[in-house]
Order: sequence, then C-alpha cells, then structure tokens
Amino acid sequence: MSVPRLVIAAPSSGCGKTTVATGLMAAFAARGLAVSPHKVGPDYIDPGYHALATGRAGRNLDAYLCGPELVAPLFGHGARGCDLAVVEGVMGLYDGAAGQGELASTAQVAKLLRAPVVLVVDASSQSRSVAALVHGFASWDTGVRIGGVILNKVGSARHEALLREALEEAGVPVLGALRRASQVETPSRHLGLVPVAERGAAAVSAVAAMAAQVSAGCDLDELMALARSAGALPGAAWSPAEALSPTTRDRSPRGDDGDAAGARPVVAVAGGPAFTFSYAEHAELLEAAGAEVVAFDPLRDERLPEGTRGLVVGGGFPEVYAGELGANEPLRGEIAALALSGAPVAAECAGLLYLCRELDGVPMCGVLDAAARMGERLTLGYRDAVAVGDSVLAAAGTRMRGHEFHRTVIEPGAGEAPAWGVVAPRRRVEGFVQRGVHASYLHTHWASEPKVARNFTERCRTS
Repeated sequence: MSVPRLVIAAPSSGCGKTTVATGLMAAFAARGLAVSPHKVGPDYIDPGYHALATGRAGRNLDAYLCGPELVAPLFGHGARGCDLAVVEGVMGLYDGAAGQGELASTAQVAKLLRAPVVLVVDASSQSRSVAALVHGFASWDTGVRIGGVILNKVGSARHEALLREALEEAGVPVLGALRRASQVETPSRHLGLVPVAERGAAAVSAVAAMAAQVSAGCDLDELMALARSAGALPGAAWSPAEALSPTTRDRSPRGDDGDAAGARPVVAVAGGPAFTFSYAEHAELLEAAGAEVVAFDPLRDERLPEGTRGLVVGGGFPEVYAGELGANEPLRGEIAALALSGAPVAAECAGLLYLCRELDGVPMCGVLDAAARMGERLTLGYRDAVAVGDSVLAAAGTRMRGHEFHRTVIEPGAGEAPAWGVVAPRRRVEGFVQRGVHASYLHTHWASEPKVARNFTERCRTS
C-alpha cells in the first residue's frame, strides 16, 4: 500500500484539529484530488464533516476497538485508489486509552501508518514559548515524525512573525498560519459538535469557509510534498469479503420471489438526522455476508423498507428528536411488530433508547420494557465486554471491545438476559437480549469481529 498521507494532530483538544483537517481535505479535493478522510478514535461526528469535504465516507482508525494490527489494513481499504489521505487525530497527540500507555493515541496511529504528523498549535496566548512546546512534542517519542506546524488563531502579522522566528530556532517548518475566523466555527451541544446531517446548508458553508481559510493560510504544495514523503505500508488492505469466511459470502443474486434460496435478505439501517452514528464497515460487512442494506429515516418514513428481514439502529441523537420520533406511530408499530416476530434487531446507544417504552416521557417503540431519560452526567470511555448469552450478534463468551458515549440513563439498565458483561473498567451487566433483539449502550466496531455481521445476516435468512 502506498498513498501520500498526513496525520493532523495537536498538543490538546480545542486547538483546531477538525477545522484544519477538514479544511485541508476540502482544499485538496477542490484541486481535483481524490482525498481519503480518516479519524483517529471512535468519534462519529467529525467523519461526517470529512465526508462532506471529500465526497467519500469518513472512516475511523481505532487501535482499541479494532486492535493495532487492523489500523493499517483499514486505512488501506479506505484510501484505496486515492491521491491523498488526511487523518485527523484525537485529543492531544500522545493521549490515548486511559491507563493503557500509547494505545489508541494519535501518536500510535501515526507510527502504525508510518505517516508524518502536522501539529496544529493554538498560538492565541503565546509567542516564543511556542518553540519550547513544539520541541517537546517533537522530541518526546522519536518514532513520531513531526513534519511541520500549522499555527492557529494567530492574532496579527506581527504575532505571526514572532511565532515563525521562534520556530525557526526550533528547526520545525511552519506550513501554515491561520487567523481567527468565526465562519469556520461549528456549533456544539451535550455530546460535541452538531452533526452534518442536522445542519444542512450551514454545514456546507462552514466546510467551504474552512477550505478557504486553509487554502489562504497554508502552503498546500509543501503539505503535499510532506505527504508524499511517507513510504509504502507493508501488508494488504482490509477487505470485507476476505474478512468473512468464504461460505458466508452471497451465493447467488436475489431471485424473483425474494425468498428463494440464496436471496439477499433486506437489512434496514436507520439514518437521517436522529441516527447519524455508524461505521462504514458495518454496512460493507453486511453486504459481503449477503445482505441487501437499505437505509431509512425514522423521522420521515412511516414504513420500514419493503421486505425488511432485519433492522440495525445505530447511534445518534433521538433525545433531540423525541417528539418527531414519537409522533411517527406507524413506523413505531412496524418496528415493534418486527421485533415481536423474532426478526434480528441490533441497536446501539441511540437505537437502544428508540426501542424503549419511552424517552423523556415520549412514547418510543416499546420493544423493551424500559424507560430512558436525559441525565446530568456524561458517560464516556472504552469498555471491555463479553457476551453473557447467545444472541443474533454473538455466541455466549464472545469478547469485544466497545465505547460508551451518552448523557442518558436507562431504567432498568439491563434485562433478564443482558447483552454484555462489562469486565473493564468496572464489572457490571448491561443491555438487553430478547427474541431476536440485541440492544446495548456499547458502540462496537464489527471489523474487529466480522462474524457479528455473518451471524446477523444468517439469522435474517432464517427468521
């Protein structure tokens, strides 16, 4: 695998990584390049802006959820056929999973990808000290190659001159300097940035402003030269078909009657503004396992897609749209009936809330005898989990790593048959398994355990 690539990192959160990374993606795409967008970590929201900037699916590279060994192959899968890949980091350059050393950090991913790092520095409250900061980050781990700096929130031409002079002494090239600009700011709420799907034209305008700011303030030619300095990566790119056993691949095209042997069962996947969290590899694995994946919008569609045999409802913000979701009684009834029939239903986080009896007092699908409400505390972090019993996703004893990210509470937090036994960082059970339903707060990445997609699709064939 050989594709020019850059990792966009920062000393800490809030320095402007998303603005710079998204702006670079859009600026290079405007030059006619095929740009592959990536995000370190489990975050779903930033990749939405990346997709808007590039016209390609934003993909996550998470060494905790998928294991370090899959980072380069998944990168190669996403970047196949592209002229450039831009990887946005997470938190500070060396910050990773709590108590796990460099695991899941931007630095680890940069080393796994053998990619040069561009450090985005918030220069708003410093001048010569920037050299000490950059020197410290550049020398902390000699396996990380910091190829240059982009100065963000520069106050004036005089301020920029002072910063450049200091960094000249440090021997780290300045590849860009950006002034403060309100046009590139994106609104936030309880779980971070507001997703692209909820902002419409405003998101398009914001990405265009990012591209304009980066094009004006950064040396795109030097950045491209730096990206081209990354050498070839050993090994093959990940493939959803090869990740599955050959016996699970689609055996024949869909027949005329939809139920013929070898037919592709329809798996409905929730989307739209209320359900924006998903990893592109999940749909790819389902398709490779033989499913026909059809998207629908629970805010708009009153019926499930024709011929639905299984349902996947991922993460998002149903709490923001509870009124509209509750008002869509026909769809809620169809989902309840599908679940009651024993058809496979996989729900994560937002999907879990949607399957509950109610959310903040508003009626939901009623599949689970549980009530959900907004809470005061943010629940955030990686989890190690084991399947408590058999389900449509996994056999009892299957171990997977997940991520929790929500500010809601479910009562009760687990059913008589829980979905997962969380073994770290704190032992507990959570989620629900009943009939064909698997519902949990944990976000998981199926590329780490492809048989999840195989199990789900086979259950769709037989239910």
